[in-house]
Amino acid sequence: MRFEIMRLDDVDGNAVDSTVVDAASVNRIVQQAAAIGQRIYIRPADSSAS
Repeated sequence: MRFEIMRLDDVDGNAVDSTVVDAASVNRIVQQAAAIGQRIYIRPADSSAS
C-alpha cells in the first residue's frame, strides 16, 4: 500500500509539499518529522498517484 505524506506549514496548516511512499517508509518519515517538530498529514494514496 502507498501513502501520500504532506508537509504542513507551521503558520496556516496548508500543505507545502507532498510525496507518495510505500508503507515501509512511513515509519521512518514519521520519526524524522517528530524529531524536528514538523507537522505532517498522511493519507492513503490514490492508485494513480506516483
